Amino acid sequence: MSRSGYTDDYGDDDPLAMGRWRAAVNSAINGKRGQAALRETLAALDAMPEKVLIGESLVTADGEFCTLGVLGAARGLDMAAVDPEDWDAVAGMFDLAPAMVREIVYENDEMIDTYNWAWIEICGPMRRWESHRRNVRVDIDPAVVGRRRWQRMRDWVAASIKPAAQQEDTP
Repeated sequence: MSRSGYTDDYGDDDPLAMGRWRAAVNSAINGKRGQAALRETLAALDAMPEKVLIGESLVTADGEFCTLGVLGAARGLDMAAVDPEDWDAVAGMFDLAPAMVREIVYENDEMIDTYNWAWIEICGPMRRWESHRRNVRVDIDPAVVGRRRWQRMRDWVAASIKPAAQQEDTP
């Protein structure tokens, strides 16, 4: 399980659980508090001097942030005291719905590749049933991942913000 708490196991006893969860996420993101937080997050992301985000934590000792951490820093929150895996506590600190917090964490942590797959050729004797080609995992430089994560999250936040005319229609 990840920091977002998302899982593929919704159980067979409640086939509508996933639909209700997605509705909660959409409601939280499209509500007034969610939209205000997204606009504030977009401004904070754009104001960052170094366009790099981390995963798996709100803030590091070196002052690096995840997407929610950037929002917390812009609001002047002390994020060191909260457990980043306790989404209810994080939601309370940011005054956001837990569903929105978990969705942002999921997008920040799990929707970015931290490695690539590469085919390699093995030279030399091999057993006759083994292939000379192997697919191996190659980790991407963390600095590159951080820049990609920032761009991906900036794009996601910007795409999640509704135009002003639509916001007036929402209660």
